[in-house]
Amino acid sequence: MRLLFYLGILFFFTPVSCAKKSKQKVGEAQSITSPAGTNASLPYLFTNTETTLLSWIEEVNDSLVSLRYSELKEGEWLNPTTIVSGSDWFVNWADFPSIVENNGHLFSHILKKSSEGTYSYDVKMNLKRAGTSAWYTEMPLHSDQTPTEHGFVTAIPYQADSFFVTWLDGRNTEEIDGQERGAMTIRAAEVSVKGEIVNEVLLDSRTCDCCQTTAAVTENGPVVIYRDRTENEIRDISIVRLVNSKWTNPVSIHEDNWKINGCPVNGPKAAAIENVLVVAWFTGANEQSAVEIAFSNDNGTNFNAPITIGSDNVIGRVDVVLLDKNTALVSYVESKDKSAQLKVAKINQSGEVSNAKVITEISASRKSGFPQMELVGDKILFAWTDVLSGKSNVRTSLISINDL
Repeated sequence: MRLLFYLGILFFFTPVSCAKKSKQKVGEAQSITSPAGTNASLPYLFTNTETTLLSWIEEVNDSLVSLRYSELKEGEWLNPTTIVSGSDWFVNWADFPSIVENNGHLFSHILKKSSEGTYSYDVKMNLKRAGTSAWYTEMPLHSDQTPTEHGFVTAIPYQADSFFVTWLDGRNTEEIDGQERGAMTIRAAEVSVKGEIVNEVLLDSRTCDCCQTTAAVTENGPVVIYRDRTENEIRDISIVRLVNSKWTNPVSIHEDNWKINGCPVNGPKAAAIENVLVVAWFTGANEQSAVEIAFSNDNGTNFNAPITIGSDNVIGRVDVVLLDKNTALVSYVESKDKSAQLKVAKINQSGEVSNAKVITEISASRKSGFPQMELVGDKILFAWTDVLSGKSNVRTSLISINDL
């Protein structure tokens, strides 16, 4: 089923236009000059109380691409830095690189082809230790060497000097001597700032093949949320939690009972403050598209009934942040005529939902990717791929929380 669905996923890299240098209004959001150059796409945002980073992919020429990043300072992006370049990467609209910071240490990753097979690629880590200028690049994350699919990485700061990383791992899907292929799995590990892999663990032996993963750290420890897959092709959102140094069995956050024979390529997003965890996800259950949001007040052990937002035109591609322990912001993409809109809504635990605000018009095609959203002080930062006349560019904007 995975291969049948993947026929619909385009391996693309489209030339893009230069970023505009003048500030402009994007709805009520204030556009800020993008640090990305020409031929850029696949933005990823990371922020904590002190550091805000943006990474993206840039095409250098017909065969060479680079992973670049920039830091936001006083509302402006600094000059960008190239982390690593390559001519043998897997560049895809849904499975994209990331960057994360922890006490000055930086982690990023790319996807590198492992064979001539279309969807055989490995996760390669890039690490830069605090106080140094050199990146150690293309370090292996997973221990197997199968020519299969590995990706959909989530990396978050963990402990004082390490990163918690989870990913989809296809080592069991390799076809051997005509035997039936196994299922996609999800794994996790801790990565030291030296690139050492510790506590690697199998979290679930059967998952959806190509939906993004997400993770957060609660008071009890890390939790991983992802789209699961039953033998009957029910693909709802599950959670596993690290409790007393042991991982729990997968539990469904809510039984949407979405039965679909191919991966929808529409993963969940999560955020946590102390014991409060919020998860947002897309579902097409009962032939009706919707974005669901569920709160937990006990570190993900139990969840309140989900709150539904959006309409039948919702495409998904969600993101979520917690403004406080009672209030979340959820962004999502909704189709409109021949294009689409990036929208954001405010939701509190009582079920009150604000009127959704349009942040920007975007392309409804896969080339617009998965928009990013982060809380930066008293503002919300957005990043997305802008597609115009077949060309793409990375755009960023800020909007005050008071305007939402």
